[in-house]
Amino acid sequence: MSHLPFDDTADFTNADRGFVTALDPAVITADDGRVIWDNDSYAFLDDPCPDTAHPSLWRQAGLCARQGLYEVTEGIYQVRGLDLSNMTLVEGERGVVVIDPLISAETAAAALALYRGHRGDRPVTALIYTHSHGDHFGGARGVLPPGTEAGVPVLAPAGFLEHAVSENVYAGNAMLRRAMFMYGDSLAKGPDGQIGAGLGMTTSTGTLTLIPPTADITHTGQEEVLDGVRIVFQLTPGTEAPAEMNFLFPDHRALCLAENATHTMHNIVTLRGAVVRDARVWSRYLDEAVELFGDAADVAFASHHWPTWGRENVREFLTAQRDLYAYLHDQTLRMLNAGLTGPEIAETIQLPPALEKCWHARGYYGSLSHNVKAVYQRYLGWFDGNPAHLWEHPPVESAVRYVECMGGADAVVAKARTYAEAGDLRFAATLLNHVVFADATHRAARTELAGVYRRLGHGAENGPWRNFYLMGAKELEEGAGTLALDSASPEMAMALTVEQLIDSLAVRVDGPRAWDMELVIDLVVTDSAATPVRHRLTLHNGALTHRTAGPGAGSWAPAGLTLTLSKPQLLSVLAGEGPAGIEQSGDASLLGELVSVLTEPDRSFPIVTP
Repeated sequence: MSHLPFDDTADFTNADRGFVTALDPAVITADDGRVIWDNDSYAFLDDPCPDTAHPSLWRQAGLCARQGLYEVTEGIYQVRGLDLSNMTLVEGERGVVVIDPLISAETAAAALALYRGHRGDRPVTALIYTHSHGDHFGGARGVLPPGTEAGVPVLAPAGFLEHAVSENVYAGNAMLRRAMFMYGDSLAKGPDGQIGAGLGMTTSTGTLTLIPPTADITHTGQEEVLDGVRIVFQLTPGTEAPAEMNFLFPDHRALCLAENATHTMHNIVTLRGAVVRDARVWSRYLDEAVELFGDAADVAFASHHWPTWGRENVREFLTAQRDLYAYLHDQTLRMLNAGLTGPEIAETIQLPPALEKCWHARGYYGSLSHNVKAVYQRYLGWFDGNPAHLWEHPPVESAVRYVECMGGADAVVAKARTYAEAGDLRFAATLLNHVVFADATHRAARTELAGVYRRLGHGAENGPWRNFYLMGAKELEEGAGTLALDSASPEMAMALTVEQLIDSLAVRVDGPRAWDMELVIDLVVTDSAATPVRHRLTLHNGALTHRTAGPGAGSWAPAGLTLTLSKPQLLSVLAGEGPAGIEQSGDASLLGELVSVLTEPDRSFPIVTP
């Protein structure tokens, strides 16, 4: 750690700059009294770094834990530390434009109240979503409660709604389960436990909402005026999110960088799971931002962390972030083309010294190790070309054989203990994991592995790595937990297209149970267009496929069952409430047959145990 510039305190100066007031106490509850955010629990970060934390991550956590209302520049404010993300407020002629209303309606409402308490009861006159991740739109109803959104423009990058809701449909359950490990919200807050997530502290666990956009940003250079505030947009699709955008407030000389440039190396693929991002495109859009806005911005702020002030500092920050993602991409490609695999590249690659010493390029959220593996995955997939890895046994079967070869569970545990005592925690974890997957009831293996995971977590510079290790220890000792945040809110469901709703059924079909079923159901949805649209669902060979009526629909054979219904009625049917009050023709039992082969996702499946 001696190579890191701990005497550089510019980040602390910037993180405190513009401070107006803090929320006191910084505890936010839901209507039922459940605590969904508690920033006061991080007061221990004011103490010196203990042996149970990486000094660099401790430093980052102390910066991220600062909370309250801050002035970015005249007319622009941020509320930080009341959720994983920031809420930004830009004062207009009649009220205030809100950018990224946090994750939960409760935290967003508290953030807006904190602002209004010092700047007046200004109405929300516009809402902007910078990109399609839930921590940037989930609190929408906290700033625009039901009945107040009429006439309020809601802007987002083109493709926002599709990506915002689809992420919670196809692999949403698994992503949320793994997000519990990534953010560690259920871990005890303290020097031995959760100390942040690198990008922020953790995720709030309140009510996730969504107000659909009323206008899309479709091209770079597009200019809009919201409540008298001029904004120039830069579309950046395929960077940190599939739909994302940066934008400049030219009259304020202030640049919003969304989540494309923050004070950490970001993820090329997040540990909770996501579509692999394109580091090459990410770098190019940052370079374009330098060209477009480098001379026009005196301050740059993002949807996480603290701003950067000074035109030259902004250019330097953007340039280093650009170079970081370009280097990750290009050097991984260079080495994979020389025959190295993802894990080999991860152990070989080094950042240039200038980036290695740059605090905002440190791996607090993404990491050099898992990012280069993500680049490898993007181009070459899971297979490294070695046929020994082409058809391996799954984890439990492999573990049983490894443990048998090594002399049994007790012998492997003893051997793992010697590696742990020698400081080789990585291999100790590998050995003990084999025992746990070979025999999940082996108490000594579970205890030893929990201890190894805890030591690995305490030494991690990366926030999600620390949380994954510590959550792994927690699961070994206490069993799998349950999800606190539910993404299946009514507004999220209503934002899905009919096609996405049908897709959400398709991924729940128990294929083997449906092998011998054949059925055709037509859904005539009456409010999805000017005229009703017919959607045909076909269950055949265990696969539920669908098509929308087009030019050839006149030749379709009659369906076994036809339901004519509105989208809210369709949601009721999918929720298992039955077709009461819905116009139907044909064999009504077919709907029951389809429902009978649908499964419910397991919201607490084990991760570090079989």
